[in-house]
Amino acid sequence: MKPYRMKKGFKNPYEDINMSIGELLKRRGIITDGQLCRALNVQRERCSMGRPVHLGLVIFDLGYASEREIVDAINAHYGISATSLSDNIGEEIRKKRRPFAHMIPAPRMPIWFQLSAAMVGVILLTSLTLGYVTLSQQKEQLHEQMVRIGTVSLSYFANNARIPILEENFPALLSLIRQSVEVEGIRYAVIVDNGGSIMAHTDHLQLGKAFESFNTGQPIRQSEDVTYFSYVARSGEKMLNLFKDISFQNNRLGEVHVGVSIDFIETLIRKKAYSIFLATGIIILLGAVIAIWLGFRFSKPVLTLVGATEEISRGNYQHKVDLNRNDELGSLAIAFNRMSRDLWVNSLMQKSFGKYVGTEVLEMIMANPESAWLKGNRNEATILFTDIRGFTAYAEVQEPEDVVEKLNAYLEIAASTILQYGGYVDKFIGDAVLGVFGVPVFHKDHVERAVRAAVEMQRRFALAGRDGNPLLPAVGIGINTGVVVSGNIGSQVKMEYTVIGDTVNVASRVNGIAASGEIILTEPVYRYLTGKIEAEPLPPKAIKGKTESIRTYRLKGILKPSESEEEEFEDGAAG
Repeated sequence: MKPYRMKKGFKNPYEDINMSIGELLKRRGIITDGQLCRALNVQRERCSMGRPVHLGLVIFDLGYASEREIVDAINAHYGISATSLSDNIGEEIRKKRRPFAHMIPAPRMPIWFQLSAAMVGVILLTSLTLGYVTLSQQKEQLHEQMVRIGTVSLSYFANNARIPILEENFPALLSLIRQSVEVEGIRYAVIVDNGGSIMAHTDHLQLGKAFESFNTGQPIRQSEDVTYFSYVARSGEKMLNLFKDISFQNNRLGEVHVGVSIDFIETLIRKKAYSIFLATGIIILLGAVIAIWLGFRFSKPVLTLVGATEEISRGNYQHKVDLNRNDELGSLAIAFNRMSRDLWVNSLMQKSFGKYVGTEVLEMIMANPESAWLKGNRNEATILFTDIRGFTAYAEVQEPEDVVEKLNAYLEIAASTILQYGGYVDKFIGDAVLGVFGVPVFHKDHVERAVRAAVEMQRRFALAGRDGNPLLPAVGIGINTGVVVSGNIGSQVKMEYTVIGDTVNVASRVNGIAASGEIILTEPVYRYLTGKIEAEPLPPKAIKGKTESIRTYRLKGILKPSESEEEEFEDGAAG
């Protein structure tokens, strides 16, 4: 089979499942290899014209398999529950293939939480970075400072211990050593002679003992004439030992050692870290409070707008957003209120205009107000005229309020019945009603719709006339069908959609023939409905505007249609 290739540059949304469905139907013996090839080629042609379509629909359109066979095969293979080929089968298959983790909806996080979390994260990262850098610098500076303090102490001891060593003045050496412990961070000071004996020590129990070398695995460093290294004392404390030779006139008299606590330095660092962390916590707390406040300040108007949008979606176009803000959200609220007002005005226009033209016509106008059908066209249509016999005489002797009330009852029945059967009310002319069937929404049975509307109208007039409205039983109806000119007629000041032509004029004249409660049909209407209606022919009648008399018929009833015809008509009326 020739491989299926998409047109270059065009992405078919069904491409990833086309071949698998085709192979599936072929394996099950529903289609042949040649039929699959033909279906893929047809689908390729449709896709190249920008009309991507499911392969199953193509196979069904070509008559290779029934819709039920294709749907059952796909459901059984992929484990989905499609009911027809018009379902979004591709999406259902992709959902089955999608990993479970991708099917879990993402948690919903409000704006205030996102904003506060982001701000806290930035503050925390910034504080930790600054704290780490600051503490590292502080630790290095404290270490250098303690080394300087030890170096100064060493120089002091070395300079002031020379004479007492030469004089073997041990009390003076002890007095000199005791001053070292007064310096914070210095744990000990030792003066050792050339023989390695301790001449002075901050711990007087060590006097006269041999000086023990320190157990250190750390490198020994030297700065000028001072040597230092770190080690761990027997107590477990980390120490920094600094020592220096004691010389007099180029003669070495001994050496002095000073011990500085490294743990003391780290204790200071921990105190600094605690202060930094405390300050960071306070800043994070303040930042979170500010972020939450800002989040609510921004999320509250957004939620207000969301609620307003839901109100609009429910048809409450008069809902207003009250946001007294001098920022972008305030501008959005103003724009939203302007939009809701425009929607409300449009809704009023649609409701008002819909009372005149009906739902189908209204939808056509709103969908494409500049459509050519508004600009004048010749079309087949059926015209229905109603008029009240003796209305002028009745109106002269009755109160105006009573006349208007009873006239509105008549117009309500006439208009609603015309709309019910798929026509539209073109205009009210005093006590006359002009109904049109077939334009602008075309129905192939527009003649039958008009006649059925007239019969239903007279039935409702007779029923409602029992309540004492004398106008309703006095209505006569005339119906004619033929070619009319339909479109917008008027000026820039006022326009209306209407129908004109000889067909309309004849319908008006025929209506004048109808007596109270009668429905008069022209010969074209009678011929169209032959076999469906029962009508009595009337003598030829001369009417104004016609050189020859016309043939008319008085409708006596509608023959009951067959079950299929009745179902078809009901479906058409519902549409």
